[in-house]
Amino acid sequence: MGKISPVAAKYIVHASIEIEGVVDRPDVIGAIFGQTEGLLGADLELRELQKSGRIGRIEVNTETRTGKTKGNIVIPSSLDKAETAIVASALEIIQRIGPCNAKIDVSNIEDVRISKRSMVVERAKELLKRMMENTMPDSQELADEVAASVRVMEIVEYGKDRLPAGPAIDESDEVVVVEGRADVLNLLKHGFKNAIAINGTSVPETIIEMCGRKVVTAFVDGDRGGNLIIKELTSVADIDFVTKAPDGKEVEELTKKEIHKAIRSRISGEQAKLELSREPERTAMELVRRHPQQQFQRPMQRPPYHPAPSIRRVQISNEEKATFKSMLEELIGTRGAEILDNKLSVLGKVPISEIHTALKSISNAHAVVFDGSIERDTVRAAEESNVKFLIGMDSKVRQNETRVNLVTVNELG
Repeated sequence: MGKISPVAAKYIVHASIEIEGVVDRPDVIGAIFGQTEGLLGADLELRELQKSGRIGRIEVNTETRTGKTKGNIVIPSSLDKAETAIVASALEIIQRIGPCNAKIDVSNIEDVRISKRSMVVERAKELLKRMMENTMPDSQELADEVAASVRVMEIVEYGKDRLPAGPAIDESDEVVVVEGRADVLNLLKHGFKNAIAINGTSVPETIIEMCGRKVVTAFVDGDRGGNLIIKELTSVADIDFVTKAPDGKEVEELTKKEIHKAIRSRISGEQAKLELSREPERTAMELVRRHPQQQFQRPMQRPPYHPAPSIRRVQISNEEKATFKSMLEELIGTRGAEILDNKLSVLGKVPISEIHTALKSISNAHAVVFDGSIERDTVRAAEESNVKFLIGMDSKVRQNETRVNLVTVNELG
């Protein structure tokens, strides 16, 4: 009798069988051949199909309990899909096996090629990953690697505090004071060779001394830490100008265009010190935006923020808590956001800057998990879209100011 290899099969018929009595496997196979004989015509006769290898070996697995037999039937087929479906449906006409009543139900016809295709795709991914790890880098990658190594070699240690600095720090009349070594490297990459890093939150004596004889611009990250460094610098040193990276960004990740824009938008150190002392909660970037050309007139009053009525905070379920925590950990460092529905399925993945636009186009958003601080603009967008949860690294909005439930990484444990 011909057989069909599982490798050659295109489809596999899966059926369940229930028999009101005790029968053996040969009884089931005999019933399948006997009761379908002549039913489908000569071209679809099971015995002939099996002899020619178009139907494979019929596998029957049975188990007898309390006088009844249950099991499953597996039939591999290399027929086309219509012929395979006809053969499968013919199994369901069998109502008796031996002396016992029986019922056969075809549960599924599996397309073997789909399983093979999935296996091919997964294997291709593995091979591509291995190839990318072991393949020689292209010309651009080599050039970038060489350029990066040269930039590292150009960095010098300046002063008694041995601070990381660009090679032109001594000869330049103007210098840019940044927070760390990575900031100096990024400025050096974009042609600024007169940067020097504080390397900490306390201002080194080298920086204080330099501020007395050079024109100094403090260039800090666009976060609360940047504000603290500005306060420290302006309190102990003679800082000429102050500027910041865009909100939520660090100097080390800015493009050349963003660096030039920030330098052009700098404000005087005295103005920054005055404004920060009057309004400690206002960010230095707001000062820069308010005085883009160093016209230091009295600032216009910002319109008051009218928060939405607060509601009782919804308790987070254990499933939500675990999902939010896992997603937030995966998003760290990506500056990205994931929007979920009420079943915690992902509706979309977007950069933080596009959260507002995405929420306008999604009607059933339940939660937004993102790598950043929860700010008023994001809260407003969430309120307008009836979002229930905002999950971020930290929050600049108090819970009682909004009906949206604000969750930070510390609350997720």
